[in-house]
Amino acid sequence: MENTSHTKRDYLALWAVPGIGSITSRKLIAYAGGVKEVFKLKKGELLKIPGIGNQLVDVLKSTDYFRKADEELEFAQKYKIQISTIFEDEYPARLKQCEDAPLLIFTKGQPIETQKKYVAIVGTRSATAYGKDFCNKLIEDLKERGHEAIIVSGLAYGIDIAAHKAALKIGVGTIGVLAHGLDTIYPAQHRKTAAEMIETGGLITEFMHGTFPDKNNFVRRNRIIAGLSDAVIVVESNVTGGALITAELAVSYNRDVFALPGRTGDKYSSGCNNLIKTNRAALIDSVKDLEYQMGWQTENKPVQRALFIEFTEEEKTVMDLFTDIKPITIDEICRQSELPMPKVSALLLNLEFAGAIKCMPGKLFYKM
Repeated sequence: MENTSHTKRDYLALWAVPGIGSITSRKLIAYAGGVKEVFKLKKGELLKIPGIGNQLVDVLKSTDYFRKADEELEFAQKYKIQISTIFEDEYPARLKQCEDAPLLIFTKGQPIETQKKYVAIVGTRSATAYGKDFCNKLIEDLKERGHEAIIVSGLAYGIDIAAHKAALKIGVGTIGVLAHGLDTIYPAQHRKTAAEMIETGGLITEFMHGTFPDKNNFVRRNRIIAGLSDAVIVVESNVTGGALITAELAVSYNRDVFALPGRTGDKYSSGCNNLIKTNRAALIDSVKDLEYQMGWQTENKPVQRALFIEFTEEEKTVMDLFTDIKPITIDEICRQSELPMPKVSALLLNLEFAGAIKCMPGKLFYKM
């Protein structure tokens, strides 16, 4: 265990060096014969490596990046964050196939399971009712037709957050790929949703804590969205939208790309229509298009509500707080149950789906 931890420290130190990207870091490790050996190479040896210049060598040699690595290990241990290098089995298998996959990733939440289907849903930050309704219907149909699908997106405004929320609403796992470290959530308005996602999916990033959501980071984020997924669906996008970058990356990774068509002249359908017109994406208007293109067999399982609900111990704790007629707020539930807000939110969501409680305006919950 000590050896594994020590090696991970070496990987983190290398990853912390400015200018060391996905491809260069692996090139250095391959040339040196191991990550530990990279830091032992002399300047002359480093300069013999193709693509390694004086500036990068000076940066690599001039600063002790192991302090940053130690801080990251401490942060990960404190907040139960998994650090996986590309050489480990825990690293997502689909992402590992990509040439520019990050040397390591940071995840919080549930592990990536190879046998499940990962569907990326991306689009404009100015989503319309048309796009949001499509997200809801597609994710509902994926579950109803028996697909064990995980929804992947970028936690941004618009289509991204609509997809995450639609998945949470019906108990489908969803993963948010971040353009910054796991010490923050951007945008801040999506913190509650991000916390709920950890219960059934999770958060993933290639950035160490303390990294801000700079513009360039979003392009790097998009390649992880594409790399994690079996299929990428662009729901709404302008002709220059960031979702189109994700689509192009997906094509380069040999992923299937889909686009929701819209009316000609509609600003936020122009990008999708162009993807379809130029044969860079298949048209999708229902889950059946996804099934046909991907070769996914449907189980067509009917969804039935149980006549008798079996509660978990934590659900019983929450249900015991309700009376037959008096509503209760989520703050009061947290106070009386002594459970954290994210946990209570997830429990209430499950109880609502089970038909045990009902949420009313004002965040009041009633026993059914």
